[in-house]
Amino acid sequence: MQIADRCVVSLEYRLSNDRGELLDSSPAGEPLDYLHGAEGILPLLEQALAGRSAGERFDITITPEEGFGEREARLIEVVPRAAIAHADQITLGMQVDREGDATDGTPPRRYVVTALDETTVTLDANHPLAGQTLRFEGQVVAVRAATAEELGED
Repeated sequence: MQIADRCVVSLEYRLSNDRGELLDSSPAGEPLDYLHGAEGILPLLEQALAGRSAGERFDITITPEEGFGEREARLIEVVPRAAIAHADQITLGMQVDREGDATDGTPPRRYVVTALDETTVTLDANHPLAGQTLRFEGQVVAVRAATAEELGED
């Protein structure tokens, strides 16, 4: 069976950046399963996998523009610690949700704490993979028709 919409696909993969640093991978013996055509993975990756069958290998490069976009300085904020709820519990790498601002059109966002000191917290709303060229390599392990339950038709 070939990969097409409404198929469940199992992939073993490695994700690295253009410097060869491993960013993510499927654990040994635990492939990633996704529903093809349901926008559960990057659109370009989904397009590149369409038509492949179990056993086929893939090596797909995705530029920042095709993936998570370039890093945007406007999505990085340095705010007073006092402006963050439960500031005494904040740690590096923690995710923080902030309300939007209707006066300037800023939407609510999820930020990652990238730096902190006694008076300020640096928050970054860029996707962690923004600005990076990504290389997905691996193998299609299995392809099967999705069940009605997986398609949300039950």
